[in-house]
Amino acid sequence: MNTPARQGAIQILNKVPEVTLYFWVIKIMCTTVGETAADFLNFDLQFGLTATSIVTSVLLAVFLVMQLRRKSYVPWLYWVVVVLISTVGTLITDNLVDNFGVALETTTIVFSLAIAVTFATWYRSEKTLSIHSIFTTKRELFYWAAILFTFALGTAAGDLAAEGLKLGYANSAVMFAGMIGFVTLSYYGFKVNAIGAFWIAYILTRPLGASLGDYLMQPNTNGGIGFGAAVTNAIFLIGIVGLVIYMTVTRKQIEE
Repeated sequence: MNTPARQGAIQILNKVPEVTLYFWVIKIMCTTVGETAADFLNFDLQFGLTATSIVTSVLLAVFLVMQLRRKSYVPWLYWVVVVLISTVGTLITDNLVDNFGVALETTTIVFSLAIAVTFATWYRSEKTLSIHSIFTTKRELFYWAAILFTFALGTAAGDLAAEGLKLGYANSAVMFAGMIGFVTLSYYGFKVNAIGAFWIAYILTRPLGASLGDYLMQPNTNGGIGFGAAVTNAIFLIGIVGLVIYMTVTRKQIEE
């Protein structure tokens, strides 16, 4: 028998999408947009790093409140928050490195520790890190905090690999893709912990998306293809919108 409380819990669970192939494809595209959108606003539109950070942070706050107030999963709203939190996470790292002179090695370590603390606090409070059990606002806040730190860490790790270690954007993207492939193989082939595999893969998609975005966006002299921020943004935003519309329509058909 479903009590009102249980029914409410079921509704809120639907705020987080199922982890499917579409989920991962959109997630990677969102991470790429987070990298290129920050550069587009900062350099192409000449907002500057500080103004870009303020604008995107305000937008994130607005849409995050909308997301938290919803009682069911709304695809477009969820993925708008992911794109914005990806951009803000990128800008946090960029501000630390460019405005405050913090080394990429340091930011990588700091955000790794921040994620570890977030997970430890989350697990201590809720006894689980599963995204399939997010049926309270408290758990959703832990979820978004973890995602923010994964994006900040991914930016630092991606830049450290491509620029600090001189691997280049293409080689960095291949490296992180290989690491995700190893995690996938470990999960399906050796049945490693599903929650651990999910979060490791989630963290790794950020530097993959950042390296891919930089490779497409940066000029040839910097080791990229030279599409520029505007074109790269447009390509991935169109892809995200198309897939979100598809997921929204197919979800409605399933519910009907």
